[in-house]
Amino acid sequence: MKILTGLATLALGLSLSACGEKAADNATQSSAPVATVAAPAGTSWSQTVNETPDGHFVMGNPNAAVKLVEFGSYTCSHCRDFASQSHEELAKLVDTGKLSFELRPFVRDPIDISTALLARCGGKDVFYALSGQFFENQDAMFQKAQGLGDQRYQQLMSAPPAQRFTELAGALGLIDFAKQRGIAEDQARTCLADIGTAEKLAKSVADATSQYKIDGTPSFLLNGTMIENASTWDAVRAKLTAAGV
Repeated sequence: MKILTGLATLALGLSLSACGEKAADNATQSSAPVATVAAPAGTSWSQTVNETPDGHFVMGNPNAAVKLVEFGSYTCSHCRDFASQSHEELAKLVDTGKLSFELRPFVRDPIDISTALLARCGGKDVFYALSGQFFENQDAMFQKAQGLGDQRYQQLMSAPPAQRFTELAGALGLIDFAKQRGIAEDQARTCLADIGTAEKLAKSVADATSQYKIDGTPSFLLNGTMIENASTWDAVRAKLTAAGV
């Protein structure tokens, strides 16, 4: 897999990490159960989201004893399946205060980054709801992408950098999709033209690939250590249980 090196590479077609199911690693080390931590009065941990210094969004108790990070791609079918299968139970686990969860968009292609820019567009409080809805929209998005054809796609990728992701998102119906979920069209277009954020997302992928040797999505960190051979909710859930959650 090649490392992403700048917006030109990103826009014209990123080399793809694999999107696929990995065999579960059955080796686990059990830890003592982690104590429940109550959320502040009138709140829940699954609705508590904070922005990290590097611009990602973390759901849950910021001081949770167990921290789960997903490197996920909006164009990966297995990431979509993980989001669907994990959603309800993961929120319940986060609500215990034992666990925090962070989705770090692992952008693999221009469609991915257009989606990631829109998912971030409403800010931290709606990021996870929007991300889940974009995963649910994946098949419809792919149908529109296939309908474009190679020539139209190349035309979109030839637009000036500040217009490229806006044009692509419009052609795929992603701007309308975001509008129906409370993101104003002007706001969506501003987010899609944000080249600085696009470059930060690309750099985040390059850094994560270099540091953790990521070769597929979804991939997971548990308290800073890569979970080997696990990409399904059942496999990740077993690791969380072993960690005391």
